[in-house]
Amino acid sequence: MVSKTDILIEAFQVSFGDLAIPWQDLAPATQIISIKKNQVIKAAGTTEHYLYFIIKGSGGTFSLKGNKLVCLELCYEGDFFGDYYSVLQQIPSKLETMALEHSQLLKIPFQALDKFYTEQGSFFREKIGRMAAESLYLLKQKQLIDLQTLTAEERYTQLLQKQPHILQRTPIKHIASYLGITPETLSRIRREIIT
Repeated sequence: MVSKTDILIEAFQVSFGDLAIPWQDLAPATQIISIKKNQVIKAAGTTEHYLYFIIKGSGGTFSLKGNKLVCLELCYEGDFFGDYYSVLQQIPSKLETMALEHSQLLKIPFQALDKFYTEQGSFFREKIGRMAAESLYLLKQKQLIDLQTLTAEERYTQLLQKQPHILQRTPIKHIASYLGITPETLSRIRREIIT
């Protein structure tokens, strides 16, 4: 079995490179948890106190629009996952996070992570903080640009290239919502691509 320290190293090295950081000091504060398919991890209207790293499985971030869930983010193995808006500001948000299949997550308490960053010194805190903020900003900016400039078919094709097994792992309604289209439009696009 892989240790929590090894999982932390893997998680942060992908995003921030090979930094000589004592992840073993943070590991005791973390927890490996199993979440069932469709289990809500953080409900809308509540405050998030954890960041998650997906070891196995997938999750989504959603917002309610009327009585429908709108999918804002799809995450898979090797991704950080959570309601960043709520965790960073420590206030309730309208977002809900949910497992999309049976998942194993590394649960990282935000207070422990914040304390760990402080203990590593201001240079580390500023560098990691800046890199994390830039990475999230670029990801969301690209998502917004793609939504405004690419056709639904182009967005779908891009998503398939990034996540080839998405159709086997994620409900069509969530994929369609993430792409900003209806499930019927996604079905039509899928038929057109196949023929």
